[in-house]
Amino acid sequence: MGIQEIATVTGLSKATVSRALRGLPTVADTTIDQVRRVADELGYVPSSAAAGLATGRQRAVGVVVPVIDRWFYVKAMGGVDAELRRAGYDLVLYNLGGPDGDRDRAFRRSMLRHRVDALVLLSLVLDATERNELQLSRHPMIVIGGPAPGIRNVGVDDLHVEGLAVGHLLALGHRRIAYVGGQDEAGMNVAVPYRRRDGFLDGMRAAGCPVADRWLVDGRFSFAGGVAAGAALLDVPARDRPTAVSCASDEMALGVLLTAARLGLRVPEDLSVVGIDGHEYGAPAGLTTVAQDPEAQGRTAALAVLAEVDGAPADLLPAAPARLVVRRSTAAPRI
Repeated sequence: MGIQEIATVTGLSKATVSRALRGLPTVADTTIDQVRRVADELGYVPSSAAAGLATGRQRAVGVVVPVIDRWFYVKAMGGVDAELRRAGYDLVLYNLGGPDGDRDRAFRRSMLRHRVDALVLLSLVLDATERNELQLSRHPMIVIGGPAPGIRNVGVDDLHVEGLAVGHLLALGHRRIAYVGGQDEAGMNVAVPYRRRDGFLDGMRAAGCPVADRWLVDGRFSFAGGVAAGAALLDVPARDRPTAVSCASDEMALGVLLTAARLGLRVPEDLSVVGIDGHEYGAPAGLTTVAQDPEAQGRTAALAVLAEVDGAPADLLPAAPARLVVRRSTAAPRI
């Protein structure tokens, strides 16, 4: 169904129908209403390609992810997509495919062909060449989940959220606290794990609690990594175990819980565990966490770049909210 059919039904010219469908101020409101009503009745769907030729816009936003199988990325993309659909924009996904993916395809060829009007980057590590390529594209852009040099971002304050986590354990009376963090091999923004580790160490130093190097363990920000990290911390003589573990993500914390169960340790009687994120699997597992809302962050990011496409200034955004959610995985240590 095209513009000619709408013109035939309404008795208007094709040019007037086209202007009415775009809502141009040169067309009377009554005419716009009539044309849109007929278009709906006829099932007319405008061509985004044709609209792009007329307006210079593609009505699409690119979303770049390191991988597509992580909980945070999936939730954030859902929020981005919800706002794009409300605005009549399409989401174009660029999956970098992890450390072995073809990043050049996305950063040098696909993005610079002007297929999108803006870019949303999910928690990416960017080298200098990639940052230059993004700047050359002149697209409005934003990062979700960790700061990147020269690009505004939306996300939680990672120092603060880890401070809430370790502060909760300290307030319960724990002093022998281990930390599971490390780098994400799939390409997560390096600022996130570093800032959360700093938040943990700052909290422990403020409480006068030394941290042994063996209690700073790499969990690779994954469930499997948390299982392995839990084994390194817990499959040792009782005198060498921590009484609590603070994990930089819920996925790692769930892995530590599984290892504790396999070793016959009771949670929270023998071990307290806290995570960060608010993963939906945390509630049934009874995991205490510092919850954030990646879907809401995705919505905020989409609205920000769409506003910039429309000419709004690229103002800095405040830190996204986070809150401590106490469940049964944490309690005071046994005397």
